[in-house]
Amino acid sequence: MKFLYPVDSRISYERRKKRLKQEPKLIWLTGLSGSGKSTLATGLEYYLFEAGFKVYLLDGDNIRKGINKDLGFSSADRTENIRRIAEVSRLMLDAGLIIISAFISPFHADREMVREIVGEDRFTEVFINCPLEICEKRDSKGLYKKARQGFIRDFTGIDSPYEIPENPDLVVHTHKESIDESLSKIINHVEARLLVASL
Repeated sequence: MKFLYPVDSRISYERRKKRLKQEPKLIWLTGLSGSGKSTLATGLEYYLFEAGFKVYLLDGDNIRKGINKDLGFSSADRTENIRRIAEVSRLMLDAGLIIISAFISPFHADREMVREIVGEDRFTEVFINCPLEICEKRDSKGLYKKARQGFIRDFTGIDSPYEIPENPDLVVHTHKESIDESLSKIINHVEARLLVASL
């Protein structure tokens, strides 16, 4: 838009990284409802915070109660939901933070949009792999039951597809592993990558 004039900060991205002593990354957890995303995301945030990293968690339900409360669950609204999250994440990454996200994000194109918005080198995709039947058994919110009864439309895994990530950076299997085992795998994958190499 020709009347927009973005302001350049006097503080460079590299200076922010050096001051915070970390590599800003978006750790994107994707998987079906009930797969364990939020549990793993909160566990990862707690671990990294206690290890001294400057980290923040963006969770699906929290975002939809605030910045995205005007959106529904149509395909278009789901894409807009993810786009806004990506833009918020980009700003937080530019500030030097490590961001953990926990969103179903069922569509490959939407996840690739996030990667493009935040930058390939700042995006880590973690697929929380759990079969639909196991997720349904864990359904503490009763969402799958309501979807099967027709009270919720376009529910991922029931009448809306989940597109399995083609080349995720990491896969954990929460139906075969304990939460601690899956969390350890994620920590082992990301922790070293969050340290600024030059320090």
